[in-house]
Amino acid sequence: MSGVADAIGLAVIVLVNTAIVALATRFFRVRLHTRWGGLLYAVIFGTLALFVMTLILAGFLGLGPNLDSRGAVLGVTIVGPLTLGLTIDYFWMPDPANVELPEPADRS
Repeated sequence: MSGVADAIGLAVIVLVNTAIVALATRFFRVRLHTRWGGLLYAVIFGTLALFVMTLILAGFLGLGPNLDSRGAVLGVTIVGPLTLGLTIDYFWMPDPANVELPEPADRS
């Protein structure tokens, strides 16, 4: 039963980290009007956010199994979700420059 709980805890960590990176990437792509700025900020600050969230979820809350190596922890909880989150935003979401927003209502 412990193996199932560890697998679910690891899945929660990976899903939360992926969502954080996808949202951060979208935020930086919308706010920054440069070609590489959004990607650069998403990688730098996304990695930092994933590191902090991994410490909170795996360390403080005790979710996930003991992966026995630093490389496995970095690969599964930081590099994998970072790559997946960037992929979700850059390849599956529409480009923020091409999205047409409705005109604001006139409040006179």
